[in-house]
Amino acid sequence: MITEEKAKSLINTALQHGKRKKVDGIEAIVTASDVATSRFANNGMTQNQSPQRISISVRVQKGGKQARLTSDQISPAGIRMLVENAITAASFLEKDTDMLPMAKPEKRAIVRNVNRYDARTAKFTPEQRAAAISAMVKVAKERSLTSAGVFATGSSVEAIGNSEGLFRYHRETSAEVSITMLHVDAKTAIESTGWAKLHSPHVADIDAASLARRAADKAVASANPAEVPPGKYTVILEPPAVLDLLSYLWHDFTGTSHVDKLSAFLNKVGQKLVGDNVNVVDDPFHPMQAGAPFDGEGLQRQMMTLVDHGVIANLVYGRRSATKLGAAPTGHGMPEPSAEGEHPMNIVVAGGNTSLDEMIRSTERGVLLTRVWYVREVDPTTKIVTGMTRDGTFLIENGVITSGIRNFRFNQGLIDMLNNVVALGPPERTAGEEGIPAVIPAMKLNNFNFASVTRF
Repeated sequence: MITEEKAKSLINTALQHGKRKKVDGIEAIVTASDVATSRFANNGMTQNQSPQRISISVRVQKGGKQARLTSDQISPAGIRMLVENAITAASFLEKDTDMLPMAKPEKRAIVRNVNRYDARTAKFTPEQRAAAISAMVKVAKERSLTSAGVFATGSSVEAIGNSEGLFRYHRETSAEVSITMLHVDAKTAIESTGWAKLHSPHVADIDAASLARRAADKAVASANPAEVPPGKYTVILEPPAVLDLLSYLWHDFTGTSHVDKLSAFLNKVGQKLVGDNVNVVDDPFHPMQAGAPFDGEGLQRQMMTLVDHGVIANLVYGRRSATKLGAAPTGHGMPEPSAEGEHPMNIVVAGGNTSLDEMIRSTERGVLLTRVWYVREVDPTTKIVTGMTRDGTFLIENGVITSGIRNFRFNQGLIDMLNNVVALGPPERTAGEEGIPAVIPAMKLNNFNFASVTRF
């Protein structure tokens, strides 16, 4: 993996050439990864790939205009050509009246790094991934199921530097396992599925066989699913379902969404909009988090309280939106120029002490959701989303799971949902499909709206 010294050398090549070309400002971002992926399906290995990628992205400012270009050509000649192409691209653009000069280095007391690099994860071999997959397939075969999924491990680097003297470097590792189990009833031939996923900077956090057993249990328990009518139900959402729903809410906490007047919280910061038991922070230093401690312009990420006992407490800002709104940047900016502006990357939703089993036992009639799928936003101002349940949807009656049920399509307002939370589980590092991994609890809530029953 690319070292800090090598990353700085590549960045300096770009900065020096920009200076020779007399640009007003120049910034370079180097990204690299060597994440290797082993895939399996039909209870057998199907693919193993181990790409190594290094790229450099250059932003130049000249004459009130700016442009960014990216290339995987990292030779000195390739970087010089990239800078010149970026200068040419900028010359064709309109002046950017909101453009800010390059960020200056922050005071040493502000700069804070995190260690998310794990040597064992970085060196995890194809043979080790194959052994873990073999253990998952063994679980499937023992239960007469068919398994499919992915096991990926590796490391990544992000470094940024600019003509003002700013330089930041971060490396980290990641490990991710996702598994789906398929059950086909021997008599009816009706299919049912179960799913589990985990992501961590540390491969030691992943017990592949345990994940396989969880997915297998769900696939078997949901066999021959019953059909229950749509309507409003008490629902227990496992953490991945919570994550993939609430991920559609996070951009509403950005300054840019307020500049563009597209936030559901427009003119509502400081108001209580959701339940007292809802607390959300963006915390880049949380022990269960991942990612770089600096943003797309190299500024230090700050811990920000977004929801405080139901009150919309703060927004996050990049430099551009902060300037427009008269606020201080919080280190959440995306690489400029960016229409998105900024994003909270390290969400932590506070939990409670109610276990999933306790939530089930306290439910007279309700639905347990393993995950949601194909979620899409219907109304950005009220945060109504639609989607389907998948891979383990169960009916709860008198405190007991009585059967798997056919999947539902839902239409649900996320703000309404957060006003109906009646119990929270302990927060855990959670990976889904719609949003980036976050620290999320299970939730029990009332009046979740299922609009129709799906065909599977």
